[in-house]
Amino acid sequence: MTLSENQPLIKKPLFNPDGDIDVLDRRMIGGNTTNLNDFNNMKYPWVSSWYRQAMNNFWIPEEINLSQDVKDYPNLSDAERGAYDKILSFLVFLDSLQSANLPNIAEYITANEVNLCLSIQAFQESVHSQSYSYMLDTICDPAKRNEILYQWKTDEHLLARNTFIGDLYNEFQENRDARTFLRVLMANFILEGVYFYSGFMFFYNLARMGKMPGSAQEIRYINRDENTHLWLFRSIILELQKEEPQLFSSENVAMLREMLEEGVRQEIAWGRYVLGDEIPGLTGDMVEGYIKYLGNLRWSSLGFGQLYEDYRTEPADMAWVSQYSNANMVKTDFFEAKSTAYAKSTALVDDL
Repeated sequence: MTLSENQPLIKKPLFNPDGDIDVLDRRMIGGNTTNLNDFNNMKYPWVSSWYRQAMNNFWIPEEINLSQDVKDYPNLSDAERGAYDKILSFLVFLDSLQSANLPNIAEYITANEVNLCLSIQAFQESVHSQSYSYMLDTICDPAKRNEILYQWKTDEHLLARNTFIGDLYNEFQENRDARTFLRVLMANFILEGVYFYSGFMFFYNLARMGKMPGSAQEIRYINRDENTHLWLFRSIILELQKEEPQLFSSENVAMLREMLEEGVRQEIAWGRYVLGDEIPGLTGDMVEGYIKYLGNLRWSSLGFGQLYEDYRTEPADMAWVSQYSNANMVKTDFFEAKSTAYAKSTALVDDL
C-alpha cells in the first residue's frame, strides 16, 4: 500500500489473526502485521546486528565510581559548574521525552522486528535518565538536585531548546498523518544526532582536564547507546525512502533539511550560551565547527549530500572528542576502574 503524505496513519491492532505472514509483505508503516516476534524471519537484515549490539550494550549507572566527582564538583569554576548543571538539566529532559514518545512512534511501525528495537531504545533512555539522577544524587544535595532538574522551567534558553523538539513530538500527537510521522522521525534523528553532542563534548573536555572523570564515563556509556539509536532512526528513514518514495518529494526533503539546519543552529547557539569562552579547552568557535561537521554527517548519511561546504572533515581542534566517544578505541573502563560493558561486545562504528 502506498501512502499519500496527508493520509492518516492507522494504529496497528495488537491482535491481528488476519495479518500477513509472508516476510516480503512486511512494511515499515501501513503494513498488516501479526505482531509476532520471529527472530528467524526478518525483512530488514540490519535489525539482527542492531538488536544484538544493543543487547550487548547493557550497563548499570551505579557501576561507575563517582567518588572523585564528589570532590571535584565544588571546586569547578563558576562557568564549569553552571555549564554542568544546565547541560545535565537539558539531557535529563531529552531522555525523559524520548522514553515517553517512542511508544507513540511504535504504534504505527508495522515491522515487528523494528518495534523490538524501539522497545530496547525506550529501556535504554530510561537507564540514561537513571544515570543522570545517580550523578545528581551523588554530587549534590536534594535541593540543588531539584533546582538542576527543573532549570528548563526558568532558563529561557533551555526552555526554547526543549520546546523545539517537544512541539514536534506534540504535533504528531495531534496530527498522525504520514508527513507528520516523517517529521517526528526526523526530530528523533536530530535529537540523537545533534542535540546531545555539545553536552557530551563538555563532559569529555572536563575529563581531559582531569575533572569529573566518573561523569564523563557515564556519558560515554550513554553516547554509545545514542549512536545505536541514531543508527536505528537513520535506518528507518532509509527504508521509508525505498518503500514510500512519494513521501520524499523535493518539498519534503527541503522541509527535513530545514529541520536539521534549525537543530544545528540551536545546538551552536546553545553551546555558545552555556559554554561561552570561559571553559578551559573549549570555545564557541570550536563548538560551531564541530556541530556543523556533525550536521554534514547526519545529512549525508541519509543520502542528501552536505549542508556546510567548509565542514566536510572533522575539525582538527576537536579530534580528541572521538577518543572519548568512540567505543572501538577502548575495550575496558577508560578511567581504570573495574571491567565494564566495553568488554562485553564488539563496539559499533559511529559512521553516521
